[in-house]
Amino acid sequence: MKVIITDHARRRLRDYRQEKITTADIIHSLRGIPGQIPKATRLRGFISRSGRIYDIVVKDIPEGRLVITIIGK
Repeated sequence: MKVIITDHARRRLRDYRQEKITTADIIHSLRGIPGQIPKATRLRGFISRSGRIYDIVVKDIPEGRLVITIIGK
């Protein structure tokens, strides 16, 4: 499944709360989620390779899985 990261989510990755979370971490996390996500849903408790815990708001669209935003802890 193709993962699409919005510009807003990419900008959020540069913020202090999301530092050390990479796009590779996000793609790896989302590829492990089975099924369909028809509505924007907050998925909680992912851990980046650097150890940072984060949540993702994601939705499935015809083009692939859309990452709306990332929330670092």
